[in-house]
Amino acid sequence: MVARARPTILFDVMGTLVYNPFFREIPAFFGLTHAEFLRRRHPTSWIEFETGRISEAEYLSRFFADDTLFDMDAFRNCVAKAYRWLDGMESCLADVHGAGNQVYTLSNYPVWFRTIEDKLRLSRYLQWTFVSCETGLRKPAPEAFLSAAERIGRRSADCLLIDDCIVNCAAAEDSGMPAIHFRDAYQLRQEFVRRGLIPQQPGSRQILPKFPR
Repeated sequence: MVARARPTILFDVMGTLVYNPFFREIPAFFGLTHAEFLRRRHPTSWIEFETGRISEAEYLSRFFADDTLFDMDAFRNCVAKAYRWLDGMESCLADVHGAGNQVYTLSNYPVWFRTIEDKLRLSRYLQWTFVSCETGLRKPAPEAFLSAAERIGRRSADCLLIDDCIVNCAAAEDSGMPAIHFRDAYQLRQEFVRRGLIPQQPGSRQILPKFPR
């Protein structure tokens, strides 16, 4: 029997590989709760920034709906300082890459992804190929998944999305792309072992293979 080819793995970044300061550090910088921050922020500027339609300077000038002024340099430093690997995810990603899998990003994020790269060097393990500020496509739009598969020369069914957002996972699967809803590094590592994408770690409990979808 001919072995099935391994899927190309597409990783979400924020909340999956890297800690997202949107929920805690960013509201705290302004002395706001997360709910207060959501009420006061500009309703469209983030999506425009995330899809590359406006620059960072324009985004920051339209950060709040009421045009509240703030120290933009201090804000940038606050965001950059908060970026870090989620627990266990650097070693998990390194193992996936080291096992010979093709690994790319499929991320909704603005040009700040370059700050993440400068600080954490994700490019050691994957290619920053699909970031919404450069592609203009955001998950969960079907085009985000279909375009990514087309650009790497594979069918959607031959890719695998890893994402902490269940809406994105459902949209990927509706587009024919299998997905794993990320919860933590341990759960994801188990899934990778079951799918034959990384080897079982010595001394860990045996995980039986699962027939790939």
